[in-house]
Amino acid sequence: MYRTVKATSGRQIFQPLHTLRAAEKELLPGYHPFEWQPALKSVSTSCHVGIIDGLSGWIASVDDSPADTVTRRFRYDVALVSALKDLEEDIMEGLRERGLEDSACTSGFSVMIKESCDGMGDVSEKHGGGPAVPEKAVRFSFTIMSVSIQAEGEDEAITIFREPKPNSEMSCKPLCLMFVDESDHETLTGVLGPVVAERNAMKHSRLILSVGGLSRSFRFHFRGTGYDEKMVREMEGLEASGSTYICTLCDSTRAEASQNMTLHSVTRSHDENLERYELWRTNPHSESAEELRDRVKGVSAKPFMETQPTLDALHCDIGNATEFYKIFQDEIGEVYHKANPSREQRRSWRAALDKQLRKKMKLKPVMRMNGNYARKLMTREAVEAVCELVCSEERQEALRELMGLYIQMKPVWRSTCPAKECPDELCRYSFNSQRFAELLSTVFKYRYDGKITNYLHKTLAHVPEIVERDGSIGAWASEGNESGNKLFRRFRKMNARQSKTFELEDVL
Repeated sequence: MYRTVKATSGRQIFQPLHTLRAAEKELLPGYHPFEWQPALKSVSTSCHVGIIDGLSGWIASVDDSPADTVTRRFRYDVALVSALKDLEEDIMEGLRERGLEDSACTSGFSVMIKESCDGMGDVSEKHGGGPAVPEKAVRFSFTIMSVSIQAEGEDEAITIFREPKPNSEMSCKPLCLMFVDESDHETLTGVLGPVVAERNAMKHSRLILSVGGLSRSFRFHFRGTGYDEKMVREMEGLEASGSTYICTLCDSTRAEASQNMTLHSVTRSHDENLERYELWRTNPHSESAEELRDRVKGVSAKPFMETQPTLDALHCDIGNATEFYKIFQDEIGEVYHKANPSREQRRSWRAALDKQLRKKMKLKPVMRMNGNYARKLMTREAVEAVCELVCSEERQEALRELMGLYIQMKPVWRSTCPAKECPDELCRYSFNSQRFAELLSTVFKYRYDGKITNYLHKTLAHVPEIVERDGSIGAWASEGNESGNKLFRRFRKMNARQSKTFELEDVL
């Protein structure tokens, strides 16, 4: 994705812009010829399409920011072709290793795509020469997770390429950049509408592309898993995350989830959400608003893009670490035998906790929990540091056991392939999560009486089922896209060519 011209040539090139552009051309989508059979519905057959205005086809908006600076993207199929051509050597290598005869393998390739989408706050420029654009951005990107082939006469598909680092920004290809606030549902759906249309068209067609000197045919399977909970709820038409319908995977309410912490199964799906939206829209049984909401389980907007019901490993870490941080605070203040502590008291416990973590763990207090802080907080050392501030021995033991269980459970949703990397933890997961839930509902009842946080519910109730279905949770997480956000910020601040015309293109 960011193999700059320097990386392919091995030396830094100081040359006029137009020669650099020529060298960039073959790294960018729009360089390789291909065709679709049957041709894609409502998508032009032209292959040589580079960066396009994401709003092309929409009439100019009368908004504060000029419409042509809001978004840039690649056409989805052109970007996929470019990504496949990037993997050409790996695909050929995979075929050779499997001893698959070249000429026999021209059809039956299937490509698994992970899609990610995330919003970023504050992307302002340092020394803005560029066009006036909103200060928030959304990035949509995809990763080729695997390529497999169904050889003739074989029952099983053979995987010839699997992405070794599915969470690296190197494998995460940007498709669309929008200067849009992710909470602005109308604009977001307006910009992503054409992407969804292209994706739907590609599901029913095969790509014919020359790989290794022969024309081969590929089918694509898309799985939208790189979304945090906020984005999933937005895409799938669910109420926001403070809703009583706590889960994007099952119909449980917050109260039910805190009573019965582990026994739930994944029931929601995109199609079901669409059906429920229809019920919500038409109200065929003429029910009251409350009854209707209960019938549709919190689906109150039109599901816009299909996501795969899963759990985002990165945000799961962050959500659970936030929760543990609060438990630590409450334990320092002995909330279990106090009613309603004042704000001042809470603040002092928090200060004590921050001070201790800084002293023992070198952890600086953070405004918003981030992945790195979460990883350091969820360790035995951190819990030992906190226990020094907790008076009661039995409370210390409970905290240690809670963290011990968590540390055993965590690899199951973090690792790329749990069955290989941590089979024992995978086997013990249900047992551990039951014990974890038991601790929460007895020792820490003061926090979990009638309420529980969204990610904690998912961690306890849904992990084994998703791993059984998909083989992994960690590999499908949103980390690659999040790392790409970091690069985006950097490019936007430093490296955009300083002219109004190229700026958006460069960042993309």
